[in-house]
Amino acid sequence: MLPELPPLPALTSAEGELIDHYLEAVDLLGRINPARHGDTYAGLRAAQALVRKAAELRDALALMHRRGETELHGDTLARALRVLDGERRAARVALPPDGVD
Repeated sequence: MLPELPPLPALTSAEGELIDHYLEAVDLLGRINPARHGDTYAGLRAAQALVRKAAELRDALALMHRRGETELHGDTLARALRVLDGERRAARVALPPDGVD
């Protein structure tokens, strides 16, 4: 039986979209990372999808701004990212240690 995850913090719908689109962009960047093993076609497909995901991320931030949500609440958003496995997902964007793929 899997351990129960902590609940997501309370987020506005726009904050939820921001987190979702951000993590999707991070996943794509991890697939494109030239320091990791992979083929160029998979990287190309991820790069093409990243353009669309960046636009969705921009739109989520623009919606927040229009709604008067002018501040990113870093502690709350960081908690949400941790619950959604953001640390592991973001690690794929970084350079791996020498000799590790």
